[in-house]
Amino acid sequence: MDLTLIKQRVVEGDAKGTAAGIRDALGENVPAQTLLKEALIPGMEEVGNRFACGEYFVPELLLAARAMSAAVEVLRPLLVKSGYQPAGKVVMGTVHGDLHDIGKKLVSLMLEGSGFEVVDLGSDVAPERFVEAVKESGAKLVGLSALLTTTLPAMEATVRALHESAPAGAVRIMVGGAPVTDAFAQRIGADGYGPDAAAAVTLARRLLGLPARSSAPA
Repeated sequence: MDLTLIKQRVVEGDAKGTAAGIRDALGENVPAQTLLKEALIPGMEEVGNRFACGEYFVPELLLAARAMSAAVEVLRPLLVKSGYQPAGKVVMGTVHGDLHDIGKKLVSLMLEGSGFEVVDLGSDVAPERFVEAVKESGAKLVGLSALLTTTLPAMEATVRALHESAPAGAVRIMVGGAPVTDAFAQRIGADGYGPDAAAAVTLARRLLGLPARSSAPA
């Protein structure tokens, strides 16, 4: 099975074709971890590179993320059985009072496509729920999204609650969303700001001390 073809289907945002390719490869006894590491993740990395270069935009990111998600749904039971260890675990959510979800979902899908396990809490999430999710999941990284200026205080309150609930440095926090800036992230004590989904993946890797992926287009 040509894994390059599966990678290309991810890059093209072909969800049905990607899932079909994964099933065909599994039928040829290609290990699930091999498919993830040598086809799906490289495909999402290329998508991220194209976005960073201005060749791809949000619609292309969404299509590729959906293709990745369709493939992961096929692989997930096999990965669990094989004891696959993700790059890291991330709790994601849109802060209390904000019902916007699309940007946060895109970041979550991009993170999954880069090998992370994501605990997606949805939108309008109270600070206490973020704290509970971190304790329940053991995640070392939290991603907060806000799309309304009026909910920036809720983002600040969530960062404060997370800091108060864990020893210093035990949980890293990244923030993003239309009204969020790097200066605001620093002021509220977040560990980093991601201006877009591709940048959020790079930031997540840095905050967890993981090696950076290549930024050159494949």
